[in-house]
Order: sequence, then structure tokens, then C-alpha cells
Amino acid sequence: MPLVRSRSTQIFQNVRTTLEVARRGCTGASALGSSLLDSVVNKKVYHDDAWEKSDDNVERPATPWVRTVQSGIELLRNPKYNKGMAFSKTERDRHYLHGLLPPAYMNQDMQVLRVMSNLREYTSDLMKYNHLMALQERNERLFFRVLMDNIEELLPIVYTPTVGLVCQQYGLLFRRPRGLFISIRDRGRVMELLKNWPERRVRVIVVTDGERILGLGDLGVQGMGIPVGKLTLYTAIGGLHPSECLPVTLDVGTNNKSLLEHPFYPGLRQNRVVGEEYDELVDEFMEACKARYGSRVLIQFEDFANHNAFRLLFQYRGSHLVFNDDIQGTAAVALAGMIAALPLTGGQLSDHTFMFNGAGEAGTGIAEMVALYISKEAKITIPEARERIWMVDSKGLVVKSRMDSLQSHKIPFVKDYPAHSTLLECVKAIRPTALIGVSGKAQSFTKEICEAMTEYSQRPIIFPLSNPTSNSECTAEQAYTWTKGACVFASGSPFAPVEVDGQWHHPGQGNNAYIFPGFGLGCLVAGTTRIRDEMFLAAAETLAGEVTDEDRKKGLVYPPLRKVRAVSAQIAKAVASKAYEHGVATNLPKPANLLEIAEKRMWTPQYRRYR
Repeated sequence: MPLVRSRSTQIFQNVRTTLEVARRGCTGASALGSSLLDSVVNKKVYHDDAWEKSDDNVERPATPWVRTVQSGIELLRNPKYNKGMAFSKTERDRHYLHGLLPPAYMNQDMQVLRVMSNLREYTSDLMKYNHLMALQERNERLFFRVLMDNIEELLPIVYTPTVGLVCQQYGLLFRRPRGLFISIRDRGRVMELLKNWPERRVRVIVVTDGERILGLGDLGVQGMGIPVGKLTLYTAIGGLHPSECLPVTLDVGTNNKSLLEHPFYPGLRQNRVVGEEYDELVDEFMEACKARYGSRVLIQFEDFANHNAFRLLFQYRGSHLVFNDDIQGTAAVALAGMIAALPLTGGQLSDHTFMFNGAGEAGTGIAEMVALYISKEAKITIPEARERIWMVDSKGLVVKSRMDSLQSHKIPFVKDYPAHSTLLECVKAIRPTALIGVSGKAQSFTKEICEAMTEYSQRPIIFPLSNPTSNSECTAEQAYTWTKGACVFASGSPFAPVEVDGQWHHPGQGNNAYIFPGFGLGCLVAGTTRIRDEMFLAAAETLAGEVTDEDRKKGLVYPPLRKVRAVSAQIAKAVASKAYEHGVATNLPKPANLLEIAEKRMWTPQYRRYR
């Protein structure tokens, strides 16, 4: 089938002439002509998505191929190749851009400054989010360059807490698809839908069914904001090429009555499908992903409700490369903060008594990771390590007298102890030295509770990890003030520094973005086919090791976000190393320098020069 252009250009005419000469067997056909002919015949024309065949970070010419050679207004409207005013005079000449752009030239550095100047004029985080998404839709490389250069300022905009507000208003904000929507009505044709996705070399998929978005509950198809945000960070922080990332929402309906009645709700207007129909859709999706993208495609479950999150993880972890970020990613980042806090609290992690306010997927996930770490640290069994961990759910302390009504994931932490209903009663009875909030219940860490924590430890660990900010168990100001600056604090949402008695405390954010982008990169580096818990343990220990004494003096138990890309490379190295150690890596033989491989694998968004 011949190449087709909407209008002829000298570039295309030259290519066609060269190919015609080569077809006629003329001796004058150049080596370039032969190469182009072979490329067209074999459908291997170089384009930006084939970045893995060359070092994309090295300056070299590139031809912006899609189905046609892009030029003129089509080139400016293609976010993958558009450079805005950064097109050089030569590029404007060759690609028919004169008159379509202002005459001035503006390099990418200046464009970043211009974007940030505009962005900082907005007073609403939601407006800032919209501005950034509009940028991504017109200039992909500039978007990621802006995000990477300003990650501390923009992470709360493209991810938590703003993404929660985005999901709540997704029906109003939706403009163009940034992911794949698969509904319960698509059973039997999921593979067909995957083939509609334009990118073939997908390496990471983030999928949600929207039933438990952050601490906001059932948002149905509007939960798509979470996979989109997560995969944005896979690129900006983990260095995956944007074309390798696929956000997916499984629309099985919603039980949110207000959404079903809302005129702009973009999903199916029906109650959630459960049982066999639901399982058949998920199973078809998982098998289709594996068939379409191979056994090494990483599938990340995101924001599934408790009753599905655990069983789906256990069902597919033996047959697919899959993990649940709410269970395992949250666990790794929380554990890292606790390990990094030890120089401040003194002793070992096994010396602490832990209480979790919230016994869902995040709470039990962190607890299991802590138990695994303690078992290795203290050289005891995991059941023995669990004895140091107490769980509190919506009905109070998780104890044997409640066995008949407990969900299966809570049972390993059941204690033979009298029942207590309120969190304050539980704290006073158990006297924990570490209090972890994953309940989604705002202001549940009261003044009385925080003051009580200082009675049991000179430096109590207080981690209110619930998202978004409105659901946080307490604020940084409250925790530091009520404990008179004694607590070691980290939260799920960002908080400003706090001054107590003339001393400034900088609260750390236990953000999953510290873990999952580097974890995914490590899986790709090793060609991992299955995930082991020890890989998350290695990621947590590596993250904790990146915290310096200078960071701790400020009260931080996580490294500054500006270093997160370098930290991700270190995490990738540790995860890949564990994959080789446990025999689940396929990129053999094991490279001598995994860190160097990880760093070279990371994509950068600098503009490329077009022929």
C-alpha cells in the first residue's frame, strides 16, 4: 500500500523518487534509498516509538512518522512531535510551519519557564491540573520536562491530593481519552478493545474498577484519573517511555447514587456488577493483556475495594506479573519511613509496638510488610513478629471475640485480648509507640491520642497516611503541636513546615510515588515474570537508605522529592537484583552494573531534531 500524504512536500517527494529508482533496479539508487525501501517493505520505518532501538537521549535526527509524514498544521497538532516555538528555522522551512507559528524561536528551557509562569498565576489546584493536562495534549515532551523539573511543586497537582478532586469532577473535565475504557458490556471482545489502543509496545498497565478511589469511595468510571496520574509518574519519575504506559478503567457500574443521577456522568448508568460476571470480565482482561503484550507486562491493580483487592492479587500473582499498589506499594513506602525513623527513635523496628487505625488493604498490607521486616531483623517467625502489631477497624480492636465477623485478611492479626471500641481506648490499653493511620477517617488522631503517644515513647511515630488531605487522620501542625515537636511524622498528603517552640519541623510525605515508578523500572530491567514480597522489602530498605542525617535533622524520613528520579534508579537496581536472586528474571545473563542499565533505560523528554 503506497504512502499517502494530505499534501505533497519536498521531503515526501524525495523519498518517493528514491524508492521508485530503487524499485526499477537503477544502479544510482543510494544506500539511503535502499534503506528506506527496506524499511517500508518490512514496515520498520523509524519513528519515535521505536526509541528502544537507539539511545533516545543522544542528539540525532528523527523523522516524525505516523501513518503519514507529519508537516504543517498536522505536525503542530500532534502532541507526540509538536515542539511549539522550539522548531528551528530549518525545521520550519522543511515542515511548512512558517506563518503557523510566531517568528521568534524559544528553546525548551524558556518554554518551561513560560509554562510555570502561567501556572503560578492560577489560585486553584484544579485549574493548574487542567492547564497541565492541556499542555500534555498539545506537547507531550514539554509536559514531562515541566513536571520533572518542578516535581516538588507539581506532584500534588498531577497526583494526590488534587487527583482526588479531579476524579470527583471527571465527568465535567473529560476532553479527550487518555486511557482505555472497558465496560461489562465488552465481555467477549476485550482483546479487540486492546487492539484499538494505538501503542503496541505496552510494558506497564494500571487498572482500576473505581470502587474505592483514595478515601472517596465508589466513583465508578470517573476513577480513570488515578491510572492516568500513576502512569504519568511512571514516566516522569521511573523513566518509562510514555508509549509503554496504558491506563485502564473497568466500568462495571457504580453504586454511587449521586453519580448515576448526574447528567454528566460518563460511565454506565447501572449498579455494580458482582459475582461471576465481574470475575469473567477481569479474567478476560488479564488473559488478553498477557496475550497482547506478553508475560512480562506489569499489571498494577489500583483502588479496588477490599473484598476484591486481596482475592484478585492472590488469584493472579502466580500466573501474571501483577501487584496491588494500595497493598504492597503503600506498605513499602510506609516501612521505608519507619526504618528511616530509627536513628531518631533509637533501637530496632522490633522494639516498637505498632497500632494501625484501619484494617483494610492498606493497613494489613503495611502490617504484613512490617512483620516480614521484623522477622528478618529479629530472626523470629512472621507469626511471632505479628504479635507486635495491633489492628483497629471501624468496630474497634481486632480481637478473638470478634472472630465470627472478621474478614479473612484481618485474621492473622487477631489478639486474645479484651475488646475496646474507640481508638483512644485502644491506645491507652495497648500503649503503642507507632501509630499508623489508614482509616480514611479525618481527624481520628485527636489531641488526647497524640498526647498519650508521648507517654509511651520519647519520639513516637505518628503516620496519618490517609488521602486526600481532607481525609487525613490529623495535620502536621496538630501532631507537632500536640506532641510538642516530639513525634516523628509523615503523612499521605503534603503539609507545610511547622514551627514549634522556635524549631522548624518539615513533615515528610509517605507518597507511593517514591516506590512504584522505580519498582516498575526494576521489573523491566530484569525482565521479571513474577513478583516476590522480598522485592518490595528491598525497595523499602533502599528508599530508607537514601535519607540522610541532614534530612532527619529537619524531621524528614523520606528524601526530598527533587531527588526522586535518582532514588527510583537505585530502587530499580535493588528490585532487579532481588528478581535475579529469586529466579524470576528473564534478561539473562545478569548484567554486571544494574544501576547503569536502569539509568540508561530511563527516558528523557528533550526535544529531538527533525529532518
